[in-house]
Amino acid sequence: MSIASFSRCMSSTSSPETREFQAETRKLLDIVTHSIYTDKEVFLRELISNASDALEKLRYKQVSGEIASSNENPLEIQLFTDKNNKTLTLVDTGIGMTKEELISNLGTIARSGSRSFVEQLKSDDSKRSVDNIIGQFGVGFYSSFMVSDKVTVEGKSATNPDSTVYKWSSDGSGVYTIEGTEATDLSNGCRITLHLKDSCAEYSDPERIKTIIKKYSSFVTFPIKLNGEEVNTVTALWTQDKKEVTSSQYNEFYKFFTNDYDSPRYTLHFKTDAPIDLKCLFFVPSSHTEKFGMGRIEPGVNLYSRKILIESKPKDLLPEWLRFMKGVVDSEDLPLSISREKPQDSNLLRRMREVLTRKIIKFFEDCAKNDIQAYREFYIEFNIFIKEGICSDSNNVDSLSKLLRFESSISGEDSLISFDEYVANLKPTDKYIYYLMAPSRDVALSSPYYETFRKHNKDVLFVYNTIDDFVMSNIKTFNSKKIISIESSEVDLDKELSSAPKETSEETKDKEEIEEKKESDSSIGLSEAESNEICDFIMQSLGDKKLRQCKITNRLSDSPCIVTDHQSGALRKMMKLLEQSNQGTKSNVLPPQVLEINPKHPLVINIYKCKERGDTEIAKLVVEQLFDNALIAAGLLDDPRLMIPRLNELLLATINK
Repeated sequence: MSIASFSRCMSSTSSPETREFQAETRKLLDIVTHSIYTDKEVFLRELISNASDALEKLRYKQVSGEIASSNENPLEIQLFTDKNNKTLTLVDTGIGMTKEELISNLGTIARSGSRSFVEQLKSDDSKRSVDNIIGQFGVGFYSSFMVSDKVTVEGKSATNPDSTVYKWSSDGSGVYTIEGTEATDLSNGCRITLHLKDSCAEYSDPERIKTIIKKYSSFVTFPIKLNGEEVNTVTALWTQDKKEVTSSQYNEFYKFFTNDYDSPRYTLHFKTDAPIDLKCLFFVPSSHTEKFGMGRIEPGVNLYSRKILIESKPKDLLPEWLRFMKGVVDSEDLPLSISREKPQDSNLLRRMREVLTRKIIKFFEDCAKNDIQAYREFYIEFNIFIKEGICSDSNNVDSLSKLLRFESSISGEDSLISFDEYVANLKPTDKYIYYLMAPSRDVALSSPYYETFRKHNKDVLFVYNTIDDFVMSNIKTFNSKKIISIESSEVDLDKELSSAPKETSEETKDKEEIEEKKESDSSIGLSEAESNEICDFIMQSLGDKKLRQCKITNRLSDSPCIVTDHQSGALRKMMKLLEQSNQGTKSNVLPPQVLEINPKHPLVINIYKCKERGDTEIAKLVVEQLFDNALIAAGLLDDPRLMIPRLNELLLATINK
């Protein structure tokens, strides 16, 4: 079939009939042409969708025996571009239209021949699938007037091989003509010719047309040929049974869809029919670019309806924390806006998002159980998104918390454990899940807050990322165990162990050893009165702007003091960044702290002795330094350079003695 044959003039077998659109139809035509669509290129998606419907109708009638099958006209869609004449022609070998159908389907906007066909099948109690019918012929067809000065449609019905070819023509101004022709090159189906506006001549460029087809209609069931070359060569895998799809097919599809060179890390392919009909194919990439500081990833999942792209990478299809996912969601239940550019039912979209999110989280849970090493590699790469989900997706905090993995003090540096594994190792009487935020494992192990846990061989989860403090705060509890930082004043392992029931002789022995150590330690260090006296001295030395309370603690062994119940160090750093962007205002002043001191530590003992012999200035300098040391251990000291003058004084006092 040549372009010339489409362009030639054809003699009429009947006089042209000129008809007017109804008044309200003319108004709708103007809206469709000028207002509904945000992007003119979607006209081609609409025309191809209509052609696909026509082919599907013919195939159904052939299978049911209503129309004899023919090998002469394969079921396909052909497009031809003509730059010289600024035309774009689309030909399908589908069901075609009679004169009455041309008037009925094209003369009334928003009348859907496809919808009527589906309703007829349903009313006939047909068992045959109508899933491939896209629908909404009338509105979609009129989008062609966005780019055309004139549109002609030639149609010949496949139900009557001897019928005449009728030609429908309109310039979109409110009238159309219809006439019979002597065309012999159209055995059945439709031929649509767009006479493009000067401003839309780009749509006569074959490369431009190919790009649009690949964007919107790559997965149409029937072959789409552009100037004789087939364009849609990739199969819509999400519509197939996953048992019939090979891993190499998934990899090929993924690379086509994402333009990525690597194979996907995970593939999730599923269908649901309740509560929403969904056909989904998701991929987890091998890596992501946010870790390189290349900006926020854009959503990577496209929304389709019956294999036709409705919206490219919509932002509200999945929660934002799942933006690293790539793939396709196809739903037949999706009510669309009149332009078919966006879903119309926001409540249905919200339910769809909930179903998809739960399905993806459950998939990751299964991955973690089935292949621990593969999940570990995934977690190391993508854990920041899971943590973001815990902080932003309140509906899924509990299920997302099961996906977290941690280093712990007992598990070792190369092992990651889950909350479930941590809780499984607890005694029935244990009430808490303990964690420590630190820059590194070495810092965590040397932290003064960890001393009592090392002494009692109690496991602590180590977290290293700034967001981890917020994650733990959002989770709050796991399996009825409260999650607390070991920097909290709630921590009292001695009391916890002593109040626990004696279940074994070994446990009893451990507790007796603890009590014996307490008794032996009581003879070392400051007495209760001396301890209260040194607390008063520290309060006076630091003042109420730095300190709101000083108290004695038994949780320390190697460190002289710690601050507790303080603001998160990670939160404070974030606040400081905001402060700098707010023209250096000092709204984030460190509030007064709670200082817990170890009365058995040599430094605390010697501060007391120094005070007693009247050397209070040196004692105050040491107190100030110990307080700053405690702030450093808690990640709260804003500028350590302020310590330098004091350190110089202490060094001078030391060297003069």
